[in-house]
Amino acid sequence: MASIKELAAKWLELDKNEKTRTEIQSLLNTGNTQELEKRLRNRIEFGTAGLRARMEAGFSRMNDLTVIQASQGLASYICEQSSDPSIVIGHDHRHNSSQFARLTAGAMIDKGIKVYFYEGLVHTPLVPFAINMLGATAGVMITASHNPAQDNGYKVYWSNGCQIVPPHDRNITHHIEQNLTPLSWDMDRVLNKDTDLLDKVKDAYFKSLRSIAAVRECDEEKYLKFVYTPMHGVGLAAMKRAVADMRLEDNMVIVSEQAQPDPEFPTVRFPNPEEKGALDLAIATAGKHDISLVLASDPDADRFTAAERLPSGDWKVFTGNQLGILFAAQTLAAYRQAANGTNKVERLAMLASAVSTQMLKSMATVEGFHYEETLTGFKWLGNQAIVLQSQGYDALYAFEEAIGYMFTPVVYDKDGIAAASVFITMAQEWVKEGFTVREKLDQLYKKYGYFESANSYLISPDPALTKKIFAEIRSMGNPRPTKVGSRKITWWRDLTEGFDSAAVDGRPVLPVDASSQMITCELEGGVRFTVRGSGTEPKIKLYIECKAETQEMARHGAQEISEALTKEWFRPAETGLLLP
Repeated sequence: MASIKELAAKWLELDKNEKTRTEIQSLLNTGNTQELEKRLRNRIEFGTAGLRARMEAGFSRMNDLTVIQASQGLASYICEQSSDPSIVIGHDHRHNSSQFARLTAGAMIDKGIKVYFYEGLVHTPLVPFAINMLGATAGVMITASHNPAQDNGYKVYWSNGCQIVPPHDRNITHHIEQNLTPLSWDMDRVLNKDTDLLDKVKDAYFKSLRSIAAVRECDEEKYLKFVYTPMHGVGLAAMKRAVADMRLEDNMVIVSEQAQPDPEFPTVRFPNPEEKGALDLAIATAGKHDISLVLASDPDADRFTAAERLPSGDWKVFTGNQLGILFAAQTLAAYRQAANGTNKVERLAMLASAVSTQMLKSMATVEGFHYEETLTGFKWLGNQAIVLQSQGYDALYAFEEAIGYMFTPVVYDKDGIAAASVFITMAQEWVKEGFTVREKLDQLYKKYGYFESANSYLISPDPALTKKIFAEIRSMGNPRPTKVGSRKITWWRDLTEGFDSAAVDGRPVLPVDASSQMITCELEGGVRFTVRGSGTEPKIKLYIECKAETQEMARHGAQEISEALTKEWFRPAETGLLLP
């Protein structure tokens, strides 16, 4: 194993960026071995969202060198897979995003790959949309989504417009390891001759939005007014155009303090619409204008959330699961109305990830459409939707509880602008019918059952600790635990060890991954939960849901199991896990 001084010397040999060279040299000069180990010992790897890390010097971080190395490896793999390779490259507004995108383009050009390069800022869905429209081999979006300001990322899409899944990630990693010496640091090699073509791509994207979202005419006073915030990100330009296409530009009030792209995200603690307080400015703006709806996208505009003012004056911020079900109800209604009602509902397919609400499954059982569950992440949802399309289904919608919503045929990935457009459309329809978004949700609960969640997480300082704790959980019974709290376990699925108690052969349908930790159980009394190690954060995540006859019973059941799991399985006082 190389010494830390040898690793530092290798970094200084390869890196041509004076800023990051100075960072490593300063750590060497001060003898900060601990920090050098964090930065240099392990290489940044392709994970759930491609590459994502803090922007600073080191092989484990996002910087010019690691971006060039990743791009050279990806370029090598693309050339191996295609005789006429091409790639779409876009970027958001974060620090270094434009620079990283240009370095990526240079590495592709070095390999003779055709580059379609978005010159300005774009929201993430425009990359996968362009891949499908232009028939490109792959795509890269430089973004860290809703991560903190000091982070950036490198999201990779394949030729089907979906995020990469195995074995592409492993194969790309192998090619990176074979192409670590930078061939070029030139950021000015991109001479974009395709500006007109990419403008046509954008036009086609917004045309596709109009196919899933169009507000029908009504009395002027009944048109909805709403507040929108792009959360200091890149969503405003796309949102303005989508709203203009619906002829509602006069009905949108923008949160001025968060309107323009700002890589420092100055008005929010974390630029994530899910975070507590993230919508405070938007809600305050709504109050000033006497508006009852707030819409928000995350900084790269692939996620979406919404809030509604209740008659009491309080604001209801919808959860990702609640929005997911509302969109599903709209998708079903639109499908039934299409082609004068001749569509057969059994041909409709909708998907959700394993950690999302089971209410979609309940809806499918009642209504007769096809439902499928996938692993966490839109790389799985998007790819499985394409599989279902090939089998004759109309796979029109998928969602994940982390405020991600996919509408085909726009893109096979989450899309915050598409979600906002559909939300406006359905909210407008419902107000014409005489009820609010919250009232529509209550209707769905009454029809399909009340579902309440108690999601949480524990901080795990070390991956080895996470692995140890899950091993201890599996050994709590013979051969596995039989109860959680007072409720018996009726179904056990372990996607780490590859066991499903409901399967005839004991093998799960979903992919097994021995390198990650994920257990899903169903309990007596309508409870289901998934516990898993996060792929991008030092966390163990708990997703707990209860279905019951009343909202209060469902809420109580979910909270009961949340407390029991923490006390019986994870035991933070004993194991070293930390409460948030």
